[in-house]
Amino acid sequence: MYALFVVLNEIDYLEDILSGFVESKISGATILDSQGMGSAIANSDNEDIPLFSTLRMLIGDTHPYSKTIFTVLENEAMVNKAVGVIQEVVSDIETNGIGFMFSVPIAKVYPMKQD
Repeated sequence: MYALFVVLNEIDYLEDILSGFVESKISGATILDSQGMGSAIANSDNEDIPLFSTLRMLIGDTHPYSKTIFTVLENEAMVNKAVGVIQEVVSDIETNGIGFMFSVPIAKVYPMKQD
């Protein structure tokens, strides 16, 4: 089993990704509101640290918030299928900073309640 994590800065593509998952028989995912460290620093009220104000000028509000999607998939083929869905959905974006994704192997999944 694998967990696929997707940090999506271009949140307008979220629904298309989830639709692609459903069409590809990827039946479950969790979506969290998230914010990157740079954005959190740039949007902080801390004026005392010069680095923060410099970062604020550099970063601005390009992607103040993002969505983090994670899903548990049975095998590497399903991970590749999910990655393919995401890459197809965002293929028309020409700018950098869309987001990133990574997978990690899972040793075991535990049910919350045993019957």
